[in-house]
This record gives sequence, C-alpha cells and structure tokens, in this order.
Amino acid sequence: MEIALLTGSAGLIGSESVKFLSPKFDKVVGIDNNMRAYFFGEKASVEWNKQWLSENLSNYEHCSLDIRNYKELERIFQLYGKDIKIIVHTAAQPSHDWAAKEPLTDFSVNAVGTMNMLELTRLHCPDAVFILTSTNKVYGDTPNNLPLIELDTRWEIDQSHPYYQNGIDESMSIDNSKHSIFGASKVSADIMAQEYGKYFGMKVGIFRGGCLTGPNHSGAELHGFLSYLMKCAITGNQYTIFGYKGKQVRDNIHSWDLVNMFWHFYQNPRFGEVYNAGGGRFSNCSMLEAISLCEKITGKKMNIAYSEQNRVGDHIWWISDTTKFKNHYPQWSWKYSLEEILEQIYSSLSTRASSEFELSGNFPESKLEKPVL
Repeated sequence: MEIALLTGSAGLIGSESVKFLSPKFDKVVGIDNNMRAYFFGEKASVEWNKQWLSENLSNYEHCSLDIRNYKELERIFQLYGKDIKIIVHTAAQPSHDWAAKEPLTDFSVNAVGTMNMLELTRLHCPDAVFILTSTNKVYGDTPNNLPLIELDTRWEIDQSHPYYQNGIDESMSIDNSKHSIFGASKVSADIMAQEYGKYFGMKVGIFRGGCLTGPNHSGAELHGFLSYLMKCAITGNQYTIFGYKGKQVRDNIHSWDLVNMFWHFYQNPRFGEVYNAGGGRFSNCSMLEAISLCEKITGKKMNIAYSEQNRVGDHIWWISDTTKFKNHYPQWSWKYSLEEILEQIYSSLSTRASSEFELSGNFPESKLEKPVL
C-alpha cells in the first residue's frame, strides 16, 4: 500500500493536495484539528472543507490531531510506517498579527510542529518525500530595501535591477531583518527542514510561497489576501488597506499550481532544496489593482478604508523568481492567471454564502478554547 500523509489537510493547500494526490495513492491520511478557527474565528473554520473531503473521497481518512503533540502524531507514523511515500506539511499559524498576540503558540505550531513531523519521518519512513510549505516571510523586510519606484497603482522595482525581469530569487539573505514573530518561527521550520535534508540525507523540499490562494481558502482579515478581499467585495463589508498607499505588490499562485510543483518534486526529489514559489511575473497585483479586479468581477463598488500603519515586517513589493524550480523541473509552469483565480474565488464564495458558514459577517466569533496538550 502507498500512502500520502498531509497536515493542515482541510486548509487551502492541504485540501488541494488531498484532491490532487487521492487518485495517485491507495490512501490519503489527513491531519487537521481546525486551529484556523481558533486563530481567526469561526468564519475562518475549515470544517466545511473537511466534511467535503470525507464525503467525496473514498480513500481519504481524517485525523483530528494537534501537530504539537508528538505522542499523538507518533501513533499515525507507527500505524502506517514505511507505507508513507509522501508527506505534505502545510499546517501552520500563518498570520503576522496573530503571532504577536501569542508568540508561544505561534512558535509551537510552526517550529515545534514541523520538528515533530521531520523527526517522526526520519524514524518511521526515512525514504518518504517531505514537502514543507514555507513562506517568503523568511526573508523578513529585506525586500523593502530594494530600489522601488512609485507608479500610479503599484510600487515597482527599478528596471535596471537584476530582480526586475523575474523577481526575487533564493540568494536573498534571510539574516539581519525584521521578520515578524510569524516570520521568525517559519525561519526555524525552514532551516530545520533544510538540515534534515542535508544532514540526514532525506528527500526534503522547502517551498517559500508568495500569496497562496484559490477557491478553497477560508479567508480572514489577518490571513488570506485575495479570498478575504473578494469576501468583502461580495458582502459590502469594509476592507482595510494597511499602509503603502495600497500599492504594495504581491504575486499570487493558485493552490493547484503549487501542489503541482510538489508533485514534480516528488517524482525527482532532492535533499533539503529550497524554492521560491509564487505567481512571479505571470500572476501578481497591487492591492489597488486587486480591488479593481474584484469590483469588475462582482459589479459592485467596494467599501474601502485606509490605515497609514503598515503591518510589521510586511513587504512593499514581492514577486517570486521561480527560475530555479523551472530549471530543475522544466515541464512545470503555471496554469491559472490572476483573473481566473479571482473568478474561481468569487464562484466558490457565492456558492458557500448560503451554507452555514455565512458571508454576511453575522456568523458568531469562535468560542474555541486553546487546545491543551
């Protein structure tokens, strides 16, 4: 039997991975205890997605476990052992702002949880391919020192700079910058994953994502840029831009395109390799440009507020250079454009609006307690 094991399996990238890998493996085991609802409130719950996966994929098994609990995780690895062929580790606390409220929780999820997964992989299925969804926030605010030029709707890098054509590559330093608490915990996970690959000779790939997005995102104000933006566009709820005149640039990669990167890596893995993974020059936008697209798709004027205070450690301009990955896996490329992504999100949110997870903004906030280990 060949098994795929995934963490954060009801989240955006986790659920996309489940659907992608389900036809390719005998069994897919997903781990997700819906901590997203604890982080961001019940409106960000992934319970709806967990139910869909369980009801529609016959070879999917869901486990509601906390990745910080080594003993609970160990039972999964003991049960399936060397039948596990791929591990896609997507579970994380993903927000700058939230991390500052509970640094210990943030670090325990992002760093300790990753350490648990790596060590159990080494002990029970060392030949498995291990995929870590890292983040471009490991570079801290170093990108803000680039020579940026203000245009009408966005910040852009000077055309004479080497990063202009394809974006920022993996050679950028991750040292001597302000990462945010979240960024620092993800650096810990990122470096440890590299070390397990290089020191122990394990097949580990680290993917430093830009804005990861898609129709299955449970967007919230503190995380899920395009999903939350479109949610506000549909409902008329106020959307707040934080700093940089709304001209900050993000590249956006569809969850399917990212998981397809994972699949290419799985078929020809390397040892502790790092890749920037985003929409690159193919799919990127400023906040102002994204707002304009949302208004075009919904046919509604958005309710926008502006705060001069930018988020700590936030990037003014980020476009991922995926050249390294393309050189290693030349058959991979993007499938979904920015406008296609937003149209899919619009369709998905509109369909889900009549479900128990209302988009009206009247859904009660989470009453979840912090999980006790």
